[in-house]
Amino acid sequence: MSGRRTPPALTLAAAILSLSTACGARAPTVLRYAHMNARDSVAGIQADFFAERAAALSDGRIRIEVYPASSLGSLSEQLEMVRDRDVDIHHTTAGALGSLFEDFSVLDTPYLVSTPDRLMRIADRDSPLMRRLGDGLEKASGLSVLYTFYFGARQLTFDAPVLRPEDLAGARVRAIPFPMYELAVEALGGVPTPIDWNFTPTALATGLARGQENPPDTILAAKLYQSQSYLMLTNHILGAQIVVVNRRTLSLLPKRDREALFAAGREAGAFATRSLVESEAEAIAALRDRGMRVVSEADGLDVAAFKARAARLVAERLGDRWVDYYALIDATP
Repeated sequence: MSGRRTPPALTLAAAILSLSTACGARAPTVLRYAHMNARDSVAGIQADFFAERAAALSDGRIRIEVYPASSLGSLSEQLEMVRDRDVDIHHTTAGALGSLFEDFSVLDTPYLVSTPDRLMRIADRDSPLMRRLGDGLEKASGLSVLYTFYFGARQLTFDAPVLRPEDLAGARVRAIPFPMYELAVEALGGVPTPIDWNFTPTALATGLARGQENPPDTILAAKLYQSQSYLMLTNHILGAQIVVVNRRTLSLLPKRDREALFAAGREAGAFATRSLVESEAEAIAALRDRGMRVVSEADGLDVAAFKARAARLVAERLGDRWVDYYALIDATP
């Protein structure tokens, strides 16, 4: 772990036990929520919305401090921090959680799901798949799934038009530094170049990577249109963000505050999912307005070729390892 880790300003145990000197009332429990997204992205806005609702639903007994934009560390460092309870809450991708419990990555298999509604039925924390994945994650890392939300359809950006996987041959494309996303970049035809999100705009501007892949809202919020000329609507992963909480943090909360936290999570997840579904087309239009060329199947984008390459790589790399999980996914309407 990097020396950048900062200890919590107020530990949960101390917060629960602390009393106000003014009136003898119990001071609010302070929880820290760290994430990688810009505060003005939908993912960032929902974190603030969650904090507000948790405070309201707990009658002020819970106060959540939100640390956006990787301000407390890299993607991997934030995962370590929530596992070690240096922060209490964190949202991240399913593939990133695969670094703590490998099977969680199944949810980010390329071309697994084609609609946001079905994805969120599969990724709901109470679905058969998520109950199984959540149990495995909790045993492996001490983290519990608090709530989930739709993050968007991941699209490819590049400094030249890309119509088929062959067009990316030999090209370095930034990948989230976890195996499933490296496989996704290979499925698109590029050379996976693992780079933390915090350093991605600089990597693109300096040519360390020629492209990257992310949902349109994230691309827009990070102003990647300043270095990327083309947006290819590959829709290669429909992603859910998984909001996790340290199990020890939950266990120290009174029952009514745990219930308030989960209720706030349900509201925040629904808010974020609705907002992202409604805003995806608007984000693509905004990127076009800022000079990006948007390439779709109508422009010759061979999505079938990307799907076929992804299916071959998944079969080669994963084999039958996750056949039971895929059966649960196939059984979800």
